[in-house]
Amino acid sequence: MASKAIELTVGERAVRVSNPDKVYFPERGITKRQVVEYYISVAEPLLKVLRDRPTTLKRYVDGVTGEAFYQKRVPKGAPDWVSTATIKFPSGRPADEVCPTEIAVIPWASNLGTFDFHPWPVRRPDVDHPDELRVDLDPQPGTDFSDAVKVAGVLREVLADNGLTGYPKTSGGRGIHVLVRIRPSWDFIDVRHAVIGLAREVERRIPSLATTAWWKEERGERVFLDFNQAARDRTIASAWSVRGTPRATVSMPLTWDQLSDVDPDDFDIFTVPDLLASRGDAHADIDSEVFGIESLLELYASDSRGEMPYPPDYPKMPGEPKRVQPSRARPDTD
Repeated sequence: MASKAIELTVGERAVRVSNPDKVYFPERGITKRQVVEYYISVAEPLLKVLRDRPTTLKRYVDGVTGEAFYQKRVPKGAPDWVSTATIKFPSGRPADEVCPTEIAVIPWASNLGTFDFHPWPVRRPDVDHPDELRVDLDPQPGTDFSDAVKVAGVLREVLADNGLTGYPKTSGGRGIHVLVRIRPSWDFIDVRHAVIGLAREVERRIPSLATTAWWKEERGERVFLDFNQAARDRTIASAWSVRGTPRATVSMPLTWDQLSDVDPDDFDIFTVPDLLASRGDAHADIDSEVFGIESLLELYASDSRGEMPYPPDYPKMPGEPKRVQPSRARPDTD
């Protein structure tokens, strides 16, 4: 039986929470209300992350044990105070996405079963030129978070050698995300190429630990630097997002010093609000410096491998190699 709806005051808005006692995380008995209240507790730094960014909502309407889906268009019936921004998919089709501008949008979306917020690396009104470069360190089978930490350390060195500063966070799983503020002077293709150049330099320095191989059969027991998360319409879960794990883990912003000393499972909807209150936001200064990516594009241009495969739902891109895994490739495969 559904529990009676409640109404929460968030800023100047009244946000309705339907069926607040619905269990979203059975392993720990975490309810919808607890998830909504978590998001209210971190709404201030989370809004800083999401503000004016088109944002895809990853929704788990039946909780973590149900099927999740990505809400890429503003949901029907959204209040008129939920702002939107128009983006274009790789196919060229447009869509109006949620574009948060006030804190009430966060618990409103959470009431819809949103666990993860997936903002684009752009801000309106210029949604074709990213202002954030993102690197996704994805441990492959046989590797773990500690391996990702080692690779992240080398990534930090490469960024510093090229005059850039990155801000790390846990992914909420075994991985690590590193964010860099950049000038919105380049398009998605340029920024993806910059990430490829950066990732290849990390791979060159620690080839036994890091890989840029797109095909899983070539990655081995290494940490994959997922350059295609920089492609248009590819996003990562934001800082402070609840992830669809049994523990309700959270993608936690960290300093570089903290990164090597944590267990990602330590960050969940129960622990993070207190950590925010006691430590503050580790990414509070991320907007203090904005960087260029010219040197990373030079790294990309200097590598004879050139372009890499795009995700499978993309149209064929200029200069792209064969989009087929090497073990199945034939000379006549396009």
